[in-house]
Amino acid sequence: MGRRLIVILAAALLYAPVDASAQLTVAAASDLQNVMPTIVQRYEQTTGQKTRVSFGSSGQFFSQIQNGAPFDLFLSADESYVKMLIDSGHAVGSSAVPYASGRLAVWSRSDRGLNLSKGLLGLTDPQVRRIAIANPEHAPYGRAAVDALRKAGIYDQVRSRLVLGENVAQAAQFAQTGNADAAIIALSLTRTPSMLVAGTSVEVPPDAYAIIRQTGVVLTRAPDKERARQFLAFLTSPDIAAILAASGFGSSR
Repeated sequence: MGRRLIVILAAALLYAPVDASAQLTVAAASDLQNVMPTIVQRYEQTTGQKTRVSFGSSGQFFSQIQNGAPFDLFLSADESYVKMLIDSGHAVGSSAVPYASGRLAVWSRSDRGLNLSKGLLGLTDPQVRRIAIANPEHAPYGRAAVDALRKAGIYDQVRSRLVLGENVAQAAQFAQTGNADAAIIALSLTRTPSMLVAGTSVEVPPDAYAIIRQTGVVLTRAPDKERARQFLAFLTSPDIAAILAASGFGSSR
């Protein structure tokens, strides 16, 4: 299929008539908290379609969706959860599409006086007593943080200092409130106004951890799957890709 035809089909899907009285429900990874309000506002202005977004860890949403949670779309921070939902019949395989890649950063409050120029290696400093990360058992950013610490050769050294948040947003909150001295979190969360004012950050090199390939999918229980596909088409449009990039996300490729 030629590129021009793909663009035409995507445009037709994007602007197809929908029932504006119905509300699209989206389960979104918590690293999207800063950027999703802008995306949803533009989507609603463009289509007239009302949209409600819930944020949380991808692993927790995975379990909720398997147990019948009433979502139409799942925007996961990890493609593996999407694949498992497709395999179990809870998601539509043909709808799955990567929309971004997650990026890691180390963040600390300015009043902690930490030197972040060394990146992850700076976390071995004795004054860093608590390091917040998302729970690696169900949060992709938590797994990426552990991966990065292992590849840096310091995981065993700092393991006892790790404080686990239920999701990456809670890990960021731990550091922002001073309950942790530093956090390894989504770069996108360090770009929020409150985090920019309160502290400093340094990005972890992308080759220091396995790629966080963020993927969206239409869920089988969605009553109007075409409407859900329309949102994914909008999410992967060039304009929204630019917004995601400016908000700290990498390319979906």
